[in-house]
Amino acid sequence: MGKPTGFLEYPRELPLVQPPAERIHNWLEFHEHADEDKLRIQGARCMDCGVPFCHTGSLIEGMAAGCPINNLIPEWNDLVYRGLWREALERLHKTNNFPEFTGRVCPAPCEGSCVLGINEPPVTIKSIECAIVDKGFEEGWIVPEPPAVRTGKKVAVVGSGPAGLAAAAQLNRAGHWVTVFERADRIGGLLMYGIPNMKLDKRIVQRRVDLLKAEGIAFVTNCEVGKDYPVDKLRKLFDAIILCGGATKPRDLPIEGRQLGGIHFAMEFLHANTKSLLDSNHADGAFISAKGKDVIVIGGGDTGTDCVGTAMRHGCKSLVQFEILPMPPLTRDPDNPWPQWPKVYKLDYGQEEAAAIFGKDPREYLIQTKKFVGDGSGHVKELHTIRVEWVKDNGRTIPREIPGTERVFPAQLVLLALGFLGPENQLLDQLGVEKDPRSNAKAEHGKFATNVPGVFAAGDMRRGQSLVVWAINEGRGAARECDRYLMGDTQLP
Repeated sequence: MGKPTGFLEYPRELPLVQPPAERIHNWLEFHEHADEDKLRIQGARCMDCGVPFCHTGSLIEGMAAGCPINNLIPEWNDLVYRGLWREALERLHKTNNFPEFTGRVCPAPCEGSCVLGINEPPVTIKSIECAIVDKGFEEGWIVPEPPAVRTGKKVAVVGSGPAGLAAAAQLNRAGHWVTVFERADRIGGLLMYGIPNMKLDKRIVQRRVDLLKAEGIAFVTNCEVGKDYPVDKLRKLFDAIILCGGATKPRDLPIEGRQLGGIHFAMEFLHANTKSLLDSNHADGAFISAKGKDVIVIGGGDTGTDCVGTAMRHGCKSLVQFEILPMPPLTRDPDNPWPQWPKVYKLDYGQEEAAAIFGKDPREYLIQTKKFVGDGSGHVKELHTIRVEWVKDNGRTIPREIPGTERVFPAQLVLLALGFLGPENQLLDQLGVEKDPRSNAKAEHGKFATNVPGVFAAGDMRRGQSLVVWAINEGRGAARECDRYLMGDTQLP
């Protein structure tokens, strides 16, 4: 602990962020790094507390408390304060294969569990993490490190999102020959096509993919296992398989008018937008445009926010975001104590941008869509809604409509960001993998083995829709257990 009184002397200070009304005119990342002196001061706020909940990675009532990959946060905060950046990078990479991803897109459950955060603003853990890894790339400290010895074992990883990439990185480190299969045209899964460029620049993703290639990992794109690549061939050519295909089946809204044009799943909107941006800077027109349209996003969470930010950059005419839940409180409720993730009201980047242009937070709370209405030519023109209240019913809390609160909203583009129901079934069925009651691949956390010998599952495909940091946790864990299966023992963490 370099500065015992740092948390008393220094206030929390975040890096500069480009103003919302300016940044919507481009697709560039809008967060900047603070200079080193300011970052050292922020590192000095870390208390070196007796029990650092920031890196516990536990689940409390289903929510992450602390870092799921157990980042050694107090250690690298102290090293940053001392100016020992390379040593800080080494500590960071001990637990996290891709801190340049989590430092940009993770909601930072570590900060929600920071001991200082009990009665003061928490340490700026996320921005320090991102600064450490970016400095490592800038200084040339991060270079390919292929394994010195190969085992001769071959492993197939299906899916190249954060779980798949983490599993591949760890198995390659153990000396196995790893091939990653991806059905899209670029590697990265949701890192590439599910998260917009202004939140995670795709050059950052490609930089890490290129590094993994240089370390000996093979990548196969435009190849859907079970469709383009037979499952029998996969079983024959590889000694083990890790399934990291994600939870890609979107939750629908099957109400009157759903068949109308202009109503799209969020990922359909986000994927096409980023692909067109990367392919042609949107010159090919191969994306769903919100330009000049009244846009309604149904659903919250990170995906809903990303739809808002994307629509703002297209130049939408208006934007409203529907939430069926009530507005969160401004401070923690008694039933949401530290070190749980604080379920409090905040403006995320997309809502900030909409508020800057349209004058207010775009979210409408406690609202339910009743039907979509068309314009006579097969395209949506408006949504009919009603307000709801949450009431107890036989021990359950359910939404109840409030008569007289009906309202009509104009909309030529509706984006459904209602979450995901689980993985697509085709590959699991062909492999004979059992599913749990939620339709995910059935495999115990910590073991990750399915009922099929040599087949493992990790990430959203196993646990359901979750955070990037949990996907990395699972990819690393599945790699460890796969290595144990192949070799009888493992040295992987």
